[in-house]
Amino acid sequence: MDLRLTAEQEQYRRDVCALLRRDDVQAEAASARRLPPGQEPGLLDVYRLLGERGWLAPNWPAEHGGLGRTIVEKAILTEEMIAHGVPDVVHTLAIDIVGLAVHLFGSAEMQDRLLPRLARGEGLGCVLFSEPEVGSDLAALTTRAEPEAGGWRLYGRKVYSLKSHLADFGLCAARTTASEVPYHGITVFAVPLDTPGVTVRPMWTMADERFGEVTLSGPLMTEADVLGEVDGGWPVVGRVLGLERTGIEFAAKGRRLLDAVLSHQDAVLAPEEGPSPYAEQLVALDAQVRAGELLSWQALGKLAAGDYDDPVYPMAKWHSTETAKAIAAITAEVCGLDAVLSARDPDSPPGWVVESALRDAPGFTLASGTSEVMLSLIASGALGLAP
Repeated sequence: MDLRLTAEQEQYRRDVCALLRRDDVQAEAASARRLPPGQEPGLLDVYRLLGERGWLAPNWPAEHGGLGRTIVEKAILTEEMIAHGVPDVVHTLAIDIVGLAVHLFGSAEMQDRLLPRLARGEGLGCVLFSEPEVGSDLAALTTRAEPEAGGWRLYGRKVYSLKSHLADFGLCAARTTASEVPYHGITVFAVPLDTPGVTVRPMWTMADERFGEVTLSGPLMTEADVLGEVDGGWPVVGRVLGLERTGIEFAAKGRRLLDAVLSHQDAVLAPEEGPSPYAEQLVALDAQVRAGELLSWQALGKLAAGDYDDPVYPMAKWHSTETAKAIAAITAEVCGLDAVLSARDPDSPPGWVVESALRDAPGFTLASGTSEVMLSLIASGALGLAP
């Protein structure tokens, strides 16, 4: 495995870092972190600055707003946005998950209609997969697409749809044909969320980013709204989830959180006072973060080569999320009461992320498939064990 970047990729990283370090960008990032409770960052000006240069989706072709480069440049951008404190959830959803699914499975007309706006940092898509009582078993989804002249009417309820209240459209998995084979008969639609028959309600949680409950009461979808094949949506669902499971985002968040803990005055004591009682644990966590970064880049290499089914994806996702969760768990011990200081508090250190991480970390091992699901995939895919 060769993890060395090309000279062009190294220059791209330097150019991205230079933009993200700009005073106006850092001021916007700081303002976004200090939004009052109940408010959250959406489409930021920095996204548009990146979009103007083709940097927001560098792996997309120029006609769709990118640079025609590779998934490596996209991963570099994700790492650096997180490292520089720029809110990344909208970007990850719009480009890494929803946009890339449209790029891979959408018709030419759908790509021309949806991708340029995402790549400019002017639009957002969300994911409408999870349902009540279904959990991680998406093959058991009950949302139905009833045929009608010209298309289908969608009926069902989706939950835990991140940022759906800000999104222009959502990728919705629905059952178009009843089948004894649970993976057959599912179709993925790109549903405009301002369509009559779509209702979005908030689902409040401890996290800074809002989830939504989306009720589908008969919005009309046509062939133009279908990703992939009718009744053949399961590969689309699997690919979307696979794109979320490279672990690159969670590895970068784990690194930033650990760096924040290590920068705390009590994390490393002065030599005359002896080493920190947490030194051994912090060193071990640092090694785990490094291992997660390597796993994530290995997964990205597989993705770049077109190998979408390798067990490295659940391995990278499981390792990076469990590590980030473990780092969050130790922060309260290392940082004491400072760990509960909100970034909105004037007494919190600059760029403080610990308090929000304490609230977000439990969801790391749930989003994009639970740790238990990842272990099952590793057991079957890497070890050949029967389910």
